[in-house]
Formats: sequence, structure tokens, C-alpha cells
Amino acid sequence: MADPNPKALGAWSGDFGDRYTERNAASTDAVRGRARVWGEVFRSVVGDMPASAIEVGPNVGMNLRGIRALADMELWGIEPNPAARERLVADGVLPADHVIEGFGHEIPLADGAVEMAFTAGVLIHVDPSLLDRTMREIHRVSSKYVFCAEYFSPKPETITYRGETDLLFKNDFGSLYLDNFPDLKLVDYGFFWRRTTVMDDSTWWLFRKA
Repeated sequence: MADPNPKALGAWSGDFGDRYTERNAASTDAVRGRARVWGEVFRSVVGDMPASAIEVGPNVGMNLRGIRALADMELWGIEPNPAARERLVADGVLPADHVIEGFGHEIPLADGAVEMAFTAGVLIHVDPSLLDRTMREIHRVSSKYVFCAEYFSPKPETITYRGETDLLFKNDFGSLYLDNFPDLKLVDYGFFWRRTTVMDDSTWWLFRKA
């Protein structure tokens, strides 16, 4: 299948993505904030914690680091940016064989390969032409939970992002999951406040496969 938006994909795997990686250093405060975030999410699944998870677009692994501080879980990441992939391995966030080069619309794992698949601030950067494919891949590789935390808008919006007009798209991603995947049931949802989480203000949703 032809690439529907080579500029958007190339931005994240190239210099634009390198600059994003440089801006997002894994500080102690940032990792502590992510641990707080995941502590809130995991309260909804006490007694039924996922044993494995893949993050689509982990960058340097802020969320993966937060999860590691709370749970003993087999973790994977699929990341397009080479500098970010190198950092994931160098910092010991993931072993090299659990770091996949690529994008969320083509995840080279089997159906139900992990118990949770998730994004955090990534669906907002997926071009609308690839959004459905990306969400279907996330749904496909998860055997149990689907999670996302993203900028919210009740209707699709394109937002100028660092001078670019085609790299940030707000939406009601929770409704998109429920409307397109009848087997998903809402477990919980909420809001992450930048002041306490050291991540951008975002709405989150956790779904479980029926």
C-alpha cells in the first residue's frame, strides 16, 4: 500500500523527531510524574493487571519507565526515530529485541501478542489517513486492554504544531475506539493534569476487550 503521507512519517523518523527526542529528557521529576499517572490507571485493574504491554511511539520511554517503577511487566515499544530507539536500549528501558522500528499502522506482532497496547500523546500525531489503521493495529495486538491518553476535542481539529500544519490532530479518541470496536468496554477514563504529572494536559481512556 502506498504511503499516504510521507511528510508526516518522515518528520518523526528524521530531524523533526530527533529534536523532539532532545526536548524530552527523562528527568527524575518526569519519570516520577509518569509513575503517578500509571498508578492512577492501574487502580482500575487491581487483581487483573496486564502481564505484558506495547507502547506505540514511546520515544525515550517516559511511560515505560513509569510502568517499570510500579509493575513487573514484559514491555515492548515500536518507535520510528533512531535516536529514541538507541536511548531506550542505552538507558536499559527495554532490551534491544523488544524495541521495534516502525509506526503504529504496521505492528509486526501476532494477534493478541500482548495484554495491553497503548499510546500516550501519539494518536494526536497520526495523520488522519492512517488513524483507522493505527487504531486497528493497536486493537489487534492486544489480548485484553487498550489505553490511550491524548489531547481531546469533541470534533476533529488540525492544530499548528511547531510551525507545521499537518502534524497534530485533536479528536475524541475514546469515542472512536468505542464506535469502531464493539468488543471494547470502557473500564475508566480521566484527566492528567500537567501540574502533577509533568506531561501535557490530556484525557485518558482505558478499555477492556469483552
